[in-house]
Amino acid sequence: MNLKIFTLKTIALLLLAFTFSEETKAQQDPQYTQYMYNTMSVNPGYSGTRGNFSIFGLHRSQWLGIDGAPQTQSLGIESPLSNNVGLGLNIVNDNLGPAQRFQADGNFSYTIKTGLETNLSFGLKAGIRYLDVDFSKGTAAQQNDPNLTDIDSKLSPAVGLGFYYHHTTKWYVGLSLPNILTTKYYSDVQEDVAQERLHFFLIAGYVFDINDNLKFKPALLSKIVSGAPLSADISANFLYKEKLTLGVSYRLSDAVSGLAGFQITDGLFAGYAYDFTTSGLTNGLSSGSHEIMLRFDLAKSKKIIRIVSPRFY
Repeated sequence: MNLKIFTLKTIALLLLAFTFSEETKAQQDPQYTQYMYNTMSVNPGYSGTRGNFSIFGLHRSQWLGIDGAPQTQSLGIESPLSNNVGLGLNIVNDNLGPAQRFQADGNFSYTIKTGLETNLSFGLKAGIRYLDVDFSKGTAAQQNDPNLTDIDSKLSPAVGLGFYYHHTTKWYVGLSLPNILTTKYYSDVQEDVAQERLHFFLIAGYVFDINDNLKFKPALLSKIVSGAPLSADISANFLYKEKLTLGVSYRLSDAVSGLAGFQITDGLFAGYAYDFTTSGLTNGLSSGSHEIMLRFDLAKSKKIIRIVSPRFY
């Protein structure tokens, strides 16, 4: 392999896996292009607000063509327990080079009716984070670097909260902090600490009725991480005859994406997204990122429902 390409790949992967400063190193949360279909992953207040028992599955392959690039799988299950209470489970498996991260969260929401069609939901989540870093899976240069030390099977708790204000079918806005704990890992070799930083999420979206067959929904997801640049995803999706969804998304200083989805049956929706990296980080080494998802909905009566509103959220 060309030495220059080999070096660029290694640098790119390490930059994304860890953010270095004088006192901390942190592995940050995985990102999704189709976040609007699994809002529970960033805001526990969303749990059960769709009014149906839902199962969501996603696979993301980032930077196809680069060895050790991020591979992420996510599974979400949610349901209303009553008119006011919702429950959910979110599981994520994230692999990046020598690092493997697994997380599982239980979500709880309580909804207060604020108007005929508006509601305010308060959410709490609690779960675990598992992190394993094995540099023997990396390059020879990594294995000989005294500054890179394995993190063996670190298990830590996570507690988060969120607020989700939403209309029945038209709009939503939410603010959340998925993990208020900043667990530190100590390395006696480096005499240094690794710390997971606080992630604040702001989400918003609005559904416009263009005509009887066409609906349009712009949406925003903004992520604020201590010590990192502001991250923002701006998307625009069109829904045609409650069946076909087409849209585009822009992630600030990172990627431009195309999105497509189709309501296969009344209860089954499939989606796909392709990211074209604009940051230059992969330097032409990757053909882009791919993301596929499935969402299955059941009514509380356990009969498959007919989706009668553009529930992009």
